[in-house]
Parts: sequence; structure tokens; C-alpha cells
Amino acid sequence: MTNARSRQITKAVIPAAGLGTRFLPATKATPKEMLPVVDKPAIQYVVEEAASAGLTDVLMITGRNKRPLEDHFDRAYELEELLIRKGDQTKLDRVRESSDLATMHYVRQGDPKGLGHAVLCAEPHVADQPFAVLLGDDLIDPRDPLLAKMIEVQRELGGSVVALIEVDPSQAHLYGCAAVRPAEWHGTLGADDEIVRITDLVEKPAPGEAPSSYAVIGRYVLDPSVFEVLHDTAPGLHGEIQLTDALRVLAQRTPGRGGPVHGVIFNGRRYDTGDRGDYLRAIVRLACEREDLGPDFRAWLKDFVGSGELDGRERIDAEPVTAEPVTAEQVIGEPVPAEVPVASLAD
Repeated sequence: MTNARSRQITKAVIPAAGLGTRFLPATKATPKEMLPVVDKPAIQYVVEEAASAGLTDVLMITGRNKRPLEDHFDRAYELEELLIRKGDQTKLDRVRESSDLATMHYVRQGDPKGLGHAVLCAEPHVADQPFAVLLGDDLIDPRDPLLAKMIEVQRELGGSVVALIEVDPSQAHLYGCAAVRPAEWHGTLGADDEIVRITDLVEKPAPGEAPSSYAVIGRYVLDPSVFEVLHDTAPGLHGEIQLTDALRVLAQRTPGRGGPVHGVIFNGRRYDTGDRGDYLRAIVRLACEREDLGPDFRAWLKDFVGSGELDGRERIDAEPVTAEPVTAEQVIGEPVPAEVPVASLAD
């Protein structure tokens, strides 16, 4: 397999075939990817990120009951005509925004057999080109671009690139974790200690057995050699074909054979929508940062958490509990500024 170093990357693959069981019953008839994060579905943030990094050819790996994803990124002529007749240009622009982002393609995964299997479904579309993979549970703030940097690293160093975050050792078993060493990186940004060489990967290691505190999050730039490896990868954890196992093989290879694998350590703003608690926190944080919604919402939030209404409240469908006082900073996960931020993630 020819090394894909320096070839133009234009394609993104977004696996979206999961059933979203952690969000039942909301996902019984609605794809998890279509659940709103403020006023846009989560999947739109992901496609926007791909498009902003220059990846305008997007393949979505879907499954049964995922037709709303296709409809969302298609034109809605009846709705557009209605808004034109009403003269509502603002809403018309918002409706057209999703269909103008990228050229969208779709393929069904069929029998879901893990993330590695989902990536393998993209082989006919991607062929022998390097490509990006974006998972919908991680939303990356555009003020802290990650994907563009990963593409630059792949262009300079070849092979594959994964995104890493540093996690508490007690949480490492929830992620794929990487063993790393310093990389020889002298690209256009100069020396960068956020670029590392990955020497090994372990998918959800047992507590205390993680090779490091660096965990893989849902952004990858992959050499097409990954397809050859995935074809030969036996089912791993939970009987699924794991992308981590294929990357572990590529990490041992030399340039020209699909290797090596590098990591970009990400310290920017990231919004996790992987479970209900993280999803709610993401909505609160993004709403607080919106220029149109933020000022009123932050004021209400401060009043609400400071009013004592949360203290001693009974949980829904749970035994009564005594709650400790809660601050706005604890709800949002960071200090709440008094002023309106200039930048807005949603806009």
C-alpha cells in the first residue's frame, strides 16, 4: 500500500448507525444524532466541523430508522417556499444552512459490528485516499480547531493521526488509551509538544492497566491502509471489530506501509453528548455562550441556582435526597462571565 502522505484530504466519514439506547425512549423513533443541542441537531455541528476543515465530501454510515439524517441535509422545498412567501429571510437562511454545508453521501452499515466495521463500510467511497473520521458524541468548539491541525500533521508526517485528551486515571477504563513518546515534529507550526508518536493502543483497559492517561476521542485522520488491516482484524471487545485494534497494528508499521500513528493532544473546548448528563451539560454551556440566548439564559441560570430551589428537591422517580447548594459555575463546568462572549459556537 502506498503511503498517503501529502495527498489532499477531502473526505470525511461520520459513523451514525448506533441505536442510541442510553437516550431511550427519546431515540425509539428519532435518531440520537438528531436530538437538538440548543436549536441544531448534534450531527449538524459535526458536519460543520468537517466542512470548516475543508472536507466537503461527507459519507455518513447509517442504519435503519436513520432517514431523518438524510432529510435534514437535503433541501426542504415546501418549507423554503413558505418562508420565501412570508419574507422571512433569517429562517430561510437557517433552513438552507444544513443542505449547503457539504456534498452528502450515505451507506447503511447493515449488521452493526463495531466502529471498525463502520469505517470498513466506507472503503468503496474512500478508495486509496486518506480521510477523516468524526464521531458524533464529541462536539469540538470551532474556536479551538482540532481537525485542521490533525490534517496538517498527517500531511507532514504521513500515516494516521488520532485526537487525544488527558483524563484522570480513574476514568481511563472508559476510553481507548494510548502509549506515547515524543514525536519528531518540525512542521509549519514549528516544534509542538502536543504532537506525540503512538506506540501502542488499548481499547477500554481494565482499571489500573492503562498505558498512559492519554485517551482517544472521536477524531481520526486515517491512512487508507487501515482498510487492509480491518479486513484482517478479528472481533475484539464485545465481539466487535475495533478501530483501536487496527490502529495498534498501523502504529508498528513504517512509512510506506501505512504507519506510523501520531496523536494530537487536545486541550481546547469539547462538548461531550455521549450520555444524558453530558448532553444536558453541553446544552447549558452552549446556550450560555450564544450571543442571542446567552445574556438572558445566564441571568436566569444564576437566579435559579442561587434561589435555593435546587436545595432539598426530590429527584424525579427517585427517593428524596438532600442536595448541597449548587453554583452556576458547577452547573456550567467553568466560571460564568458577566459579559457576553464575542465568539459564538452556534452561530
